[in-house]
Amino acid sequence: MTTAEQKYAELRHMLQGLGSALVAYSGGVDSTLLAFAARAALGDRCLVVLAISDAYAASEIEDARTTARALGLHLVETETHELADERFRSNPHDRCYYCKIEMFGVLRGIAGTHDIEWILDGTNADDTNDHRPGRLAAREQGVLSPLLGVGLNKSEIRELSREFSLPTWAKPSGACLASRFPYGTSITEPMLRQVAEAEDGCRALGLVQVRVRTHGDVARIEVEPSELERAFLLRHDLAATVRAAGFAFATLDLEGYSTGSLNRVLDAATRSGTQGALSHSSGDLAADSAAPSAPTS
Repeated sequence: MTTAEQKYAELRHMLQGLGSALVAYSGGVDSTLLAFAARAALGDRCLVVLAISDAYAASEIEDARTTARALGLHLVETETHELADERFRSNPHDRCYYCKIEMFGVLRGIAGTHDIEWILDGTNADDTNDHRPGRLAAREQGVLSPLLGVGLNKSEIRELSREFSLPTWAKPSGACLASRFPYGTSITEPMLRQVAEAEDGCRALGLVQVRVRTHGDVARIEVEPSELERAFLLRHDLAATVRAAGFAFATLDLEGYSTGSLNRVLDAATRSGTQGALSHSSGDLAADSAAPSAPTS
């Protein structure tokens, strides 16, 4: 048994001990494995919820639906309205906190309606290495992170997903469209649609991992370093694609795609403040099979 398989066995055991659970599902590699495991462990007492908002591309939402159908998940769709919150729209460094507070609040209501005790998210062990204010919201709302709890990292999650023939095993990492905007840049629905259109167009050219970071009229395109040469050969098509989406200028990032690249501008105090809040708040964000932290009721 591999290390990943051992961790998955721990995950299944922990999930079975919960009795019932609602999985915050996005259709990405992490939440799909979690939903698959929770469904196997809990059967009909597992509810999988897809939160739809302007911050997620329509193509990603449709992919999530397709995956849920393929896996036979009990999928419920709901809407969240983070753009109604000025604290989110103003795009501070802790923007993700306000987004997650909105989402978990909606999920808590659904869980109560279905008599589901626990809410789960797909945070994994690698997510502790970056600035992620959403983790604090999860802790405050009593949301459990089972993948993190058993120490599964992204590569192990992909390994297990491939072993179980999940369609997401090789899916590029995703993030909400708000992550394309530098902190302090106000976020609007038309701007989110502009980014989604530009990224969909870039993928239509055959690029796999794409981020279109917006800097006013300038679109900074990030692709996997291994795809940089190909992207340069496609530069005229890429420029036409982002201009068609409404940008005036197109640039190609020479370093290539990097998770959370816009977090580089955050100073050490901001980063350590978020981590400190996590480490000093009561309990553990990671779920523990023997003692889950807080019910939804």
